[in-house]
Amino acid sequence: MSKLVIVKIGGYILDNDDDLQNVIRSFVTIKEPKILVHGGGKVASETAKKFGIIPRVIQGRRITDAETLKIVQMVYAGLLNKNIVLKLQSLNCNAIGMSGVDANCILAHKREIIDIDYGYVGDIEQVNADILKSLLNLQLTPVLCALTHDGNTHMLNTNADTIAAEVAGSMSIFFDVELIYCIDKEGVLRSKEKIDTVISKITRKSYQEYIRTRIISDGMIPKLHNAFRALDRGVKQIHIIHFNALERFNTNEMAGTTITER
Repeated sequence: MSKLVIVKIGGYILDNDDDLQNVIRSFVTIKEPKILVHGGGKVASETAKKFGIIPRVIQGRRITDAETLKIVQMVYAGLLNKNIVLKLQSLNCNAIGMSGVDANCILAHKREIIDIDYGYVGDIEQVNADILKSLLNLQLTPVLCALTHDGNTHMLNTNADTIAAEVAGSMSIFFDVELIYCIDKEGVLRSKEKIDTVISKITRKSYQEYIRTRIISDGMIPKLHNAFRALDRGVKQIHIIHFNALERFNTNEMAGTTITER
């Protein structure tokens, strides 16, 4: 099978235009077919405040009520997505910006209320891999924002790390998929205060030990959970790297953290 590269960006990168431009320049140099997935929670929060809406986060997860959903939809599918596509087009990368509702690309359901009502937050049911493959066959580069839908007129806010992992897993029936999470650290760190403490490899066994000893905590836990789910679904390579390291993709010297079964 041929190779497909899926890159996920978010947070710090999307809030800094120079860094975003540098990442996009690096992304464009990837010779293989590719997909870009982006979040944008920080930008959405700042925009919400301008409209008098105070973001609510519980256990690190955004509560998406009806008014917040309007902001998220405007920022993710509009401002951020089209800005990224615009930059890609300027570098002769023929990109197409999408949310999960476009071409019925990503179907989800509203998260079940157990202890917390997260509002219009979606858990993915299905990725339309055939549509994405068709776009790639047309030499188009999909740019997916962090929105899905339930097929019944409801847009849903969905974690971009999860979208990247689910898309990667779904596309693995057609391609040898490499999934890259770009963050603002050198990789997964043993110590948050020391940038030279990168864990070069995390296996499923060591992941559980790192959680037990709280070397891995907070937002890195769901990111790695998604990574291992992608491995389960046939994704060949998974990396967590500093976004600047993407420029070394073609030299196989990205460093960072590799997620592997053993």
